[in-house]
Amino acid sequence: MRQRDLDVQDVGQIAETGAVPAHRRIDEVTAAAHARALRHHEGAVADYIPILASADPEAFGVCVVDVDGGVHGIGDVGTRFSIQSISKAFVYALLCEALGHEEVLDVVGVNNTGLAFNSVVAIELNDGHPMNPMVNAGAIATTALLPGATAEDQWDAVLTGLSRFAGRALEVDDEVYRSEAATNHRNRAIAQLLESYGRIRVDPAEAVDVYTRQCALLVDARDLAVMGATLADGGVNPLTGERVVSAAVCRDTLAVLTASGLYERSGEWLFEIGLPGKSGVAGGLVTVAPGKVGIGTYAPRLDSAGNSVRGQIATAYLSRALGLNIFASDSHFPGGNLA
Repeated sequence: MRQRDLDVQDVGQIAETGAVPAHRRIDEVTAAAHARALRHHEGAVADYIPILASADPEAFGVCVVDVDGGVHGIGDVGTRFSIQSISKAFVYALLCEALGHEEVLDVVGVNNTGLAFNSVVAIELNDGHPMNPMVNAGAIATTALLPGATAEDQWDAVLTGLSRFAGRALEVDDEVYRSEAATNHRNRAIAQLLESYGRIRVDPAEAVDVYTRQCALLVDARDLAVMGATLADGGVNPLTGERVVSAAVCRDTLAVLTASGLYERSGEWLFEIGLPGKSGVAGGLVTVAPGKVGIGTYAPRLDSAGNSVRGQIATAYLSRALGLNIFASDSHFPGGNLA
């Protein structure tokens, strides 16, 4: 979505590098972002996974959690939905924590493929390298690399790790899991192709099953905001005070999200909003302002790239009104004039 589509033409860009806005200001802007995006009805609910088609297209929640532990929510912030591809970011962080920067970079990679998130061609063009943990091939490889003697051990690492990010025990939506497991033929093919190139060394069917379960974890907009705020605060959950991953892992994860978090629209997203983010086809969207806040939104109407329409509009407003854009700056010279 371009700026004219994001409905932020009249929102002035504020540069507040290094500052967390006051709580009252966050409350006001969150409410304004929700009201502005609520008037949009573009997009369609995902239906390629049958159960997702039953989502209420008008559901909409926005939540901002700051690194001081403040929670600022409005709308349907408690409505639960499956995390879907947003899980990729946090499982990637868990893998980086377990294996380290260099090994994950070598095996999974960080470069945008320039092709669809479920592309098989991208694997073939890159000699079997998954290239990017935010597309399905890279995400399946990431899950397959998690420590554990069995697939159940790996699943326990995913469930425990993402629950720590959220600050509460998460659970799987069994209906979503069954619906995805019955239709994930392409992911199974991707896993087998990765195995043929030696990129995964576990049973490809088991790797896909763990990946499918992780995508079916139930979260709400508040959970996403807490998870984002944990990455924003150097790996410490601002509500529980628990360190989930290291600051170095947060840096690596946010770098990958900045480059590839919204698939083929990542460039436009970064140009307009200027923050690392990750979308999911159930309508979730998580965005991180490093050192400041995590933003979680839920609105199931998606654009043609599979990103939440209202979520993007609300996040664009928050970024501009709260001065969150990581590329925004003002001159430190009085008046900005060096002449």
